[in-house]
Amino acid sequence: MSKLPSQLPPEIVRISWLLGHWEGVGQGQYPNSKNFSFIQQIEFKNNGDSHLEYESKSWELNPDGFAGQSLHLEKGFWRPGEGSTVEAVISHVTGISEIWTGINEVLTIEEAKITSARARLATQWVGRVPSAKPVDAGDRLYGLMNGELMWTYDMAAVGQEMQNHLWARLKPLSESEILETKKTGKPVNKHVVPNVPGAKK
Repeated sequence: MSKLPSQLPPEIVRISWLLGHWEGVGQGQYPNSKNFSFIQQIEFKNNGDSHLEYESKSWELNPDGFAGQSLHLEKGFWRPGEGSTVEAVISHVTGISEIWTGINEVLTIEEAKITSARARLATQWVGRVPSAKPVDAGDRLYGLMNGELMWTYDMAAVGQEMQNHLWARLKPLSESEILETKKTGKPVNKHVVPNVPGAKK
């Protein structure tokens, strides 16, 4: 669940449900690629400015349930636009940068906490270095429900039409879990892939 902290800039409050350090598991699939499971950590933070800092890291999900080899890293900034719009700039370790725009919706507030919300964004621009794989467009949906952060990523790339590439389900980390992660450089929790109806395996 996300609080509505009074110290946040007023314009940030409506996307404050993203704030926190989240961890969970998901799956990836795409034509001509092997399906895979991964552990992911996402962090959204605010330092008093009119934007959120964003970082996402992912690792292979080993058969024993722990994090294996590093898979991906992306960083960026999210900020509210006019009305209910939201904007983001995201850069990937793979040599791709994107500009995203979309709609943020706060669905439920209980006792000064945002308990249900969602944001859907689509790419407005994609840039890449010459050696990066061609990515044409993307669509992301983030949702907060029952204290969990869930998201999906649809992608049009390498000559394929827009289709689902990644999905994940994450929970907030405790302070001790965050400290352990910083010590080891990777998640320390054991995970299993959640059973999501309709998800490809």
